[in-house]
This record gives sequence, structure tokens and C-alpha cells, in this order.
Amino acid sequence: MALSAPLHGMGALSVAGFVLIVCGVGLIFVPGGVPGLEPVVLRCPVDGRWVPVNSPADKVPSHGTHELGQTYAIDLVHAPDPAREWRPLRKWPLASRPETFPGFGRDVAAPADGVVVQAGGRQRDHWSRDSWPAFGYLLVEGMLFRQVLSLLTLSAGRFIIGNSIVLDLGDGVYAVFAHLRRGSVRVRKGDRVRAGDVIGQVGNSGNSSEPHLHFHLMDRPRPLAAAGLPFAFHYESDGETWTGVPGGRKPFIPLTDEPASDEPASDEPASDEPASAS
Repeated sequence: MALSAPLHGMGALSVAGFVLIVCGVGLIFVPGGVPGLEPVVLRCPVDGRWVPVNSPADKVPSHGTHELGQTYAIDLVHAPDPAREWRPLRKWPLASRPETFPGFGRDVAAPADGVVVQAGGRQRDHWSRDSWPAFGYLLVEGMLFRQVLSLLTLSAGRFIIGNSIVLDLGDGVYAVFAHLRRGSVRVRKGDRVRAGDVIGQVGNSGNSSEPHLHFHLMDRPRPLAAAGLPFAFHYESDGETWTGVPGGRKPFIPLTDEPASDEPASDEPASDEPASAS
């Protein structure tokens, strides 16, 4: 009791909380990992027609931060209708139920054989934040409320990534699936999965503008100390097949059985539009 007496005052706790927040913000700007690594080629975790947002094919770090091993993260938004162009933001309505989006409830599959090291699926799926006013709220909510809550609870971004799964793919490679649908997670810690096994569904939990899958690889199971790793998929875009990372917000269709070329995914520069989907 005597050794812990200095911590009993609110002042000491406030200082400790402030230090945690500063350290967490500092991690945003600290690069991690080894540059020049070859990408890990995987099966894409979704099927159908998708739009890549915040892609490492456009910029690195793709989400503007190295925090939580997100250096090469990608957001995948389901866009099944070729006649309907996906846009990150809209004027109206201010917010919509997640069930109104085509991606909500889509299956998410294991990209390779692996073992579950973390799985959680109790956070709610909130309404969308894909209008201009709601996007502003998303930034405040993510950078302040969810970030601070994650730091104070030492939960490694739990309230930012929402419902999530982490798979150990072997050889120091760990796959992260975030913003999953509440109640859809089908695996538990210690479960073994095979490539193509359905492990959950696309949702809108955590700091998310609309239902989508956030996916990235990292070099250790704990996101707070992890560095991001590059990856590649086999996919089709504009009538051609590729092995790489889709980018430029160009719709693509994952290929799971057909060989793909070794050409880069796209040389298009990133769009100047605000990148939502988080």
C-alpha cells in the first residue's frame, strides 16, 4: 500500500493518462518494419466486385499512419453495380443504417491457412458517417474519443478497429480484419482455419464511415508494437489480371483460382477526394 500511495491522487492518474495519450499519438509518426520487403501473396478475403480505398498502391503509409501496423492497410468497399459509381462522401442523407449498404453482411474469408490469435465481435454496427457533416464527426470521434478510450484501456486500438480478427499465418505474418459485423465472428482464439474458410462478415463497427473491410498484415500479434507488412492479391481489373494491390479506386474482382500476371496493380496517382471508409 505504501509503495502505491503516490498514485492515489487524481493528479498522478491524470499525468499517467496524459503520458499514454502522447505516446499513442507519437506512434502515428514512427515508421516501422524493414523497407523493400517482398509482398506476401494471399487469397483476397472477399469475393465479388470491390473498390479499393486508402490503398498502399496509392501511398504509403496508406492510412496516413504507421500506428497499429497499418502501414500497408487497405479498405475494401463492396460495389456490385458497375453502373453506380462509388463516392466517399455525399450530401444526403446525413447517415444511413448499415443494412442499406451492399457490403454489410458480406462474407470475409481466411486469405491463407492460419491460427486465430484474437477475435472479438460485440461492438455495435453504427449508422454511416459518409456525408460531409458526418465525416467531420467521424474525424473527431476517431482521433479523440475512440483513440483516447483505446489508449486509456490499453486495448491497442480496439475501439478504432471495432470487431476484429487476427490470424497467425506463420513465418511472422499476422493478418488483421477490422470493422466486422456484430455477432458475425465465427472463430475463437486457438481455432485453426484454412484458406477460404468464412471467419466473419463485413460490418460497420469501430471508426468506420460505411460498411467495409479493413485488412492489413503485420509482423507480430500485438498491434501496439507491430510493423506493417506488404501483401498482394490475384485480381481482375479493366479486363486484365494482376498480382499486386488494387489501387486508384478502380473496381476489381478477386481471383482465387486463376493465375495472374506479375505486373504492378496500377500506376494511377491517388485521388484528391477525401478518403473515407477508414
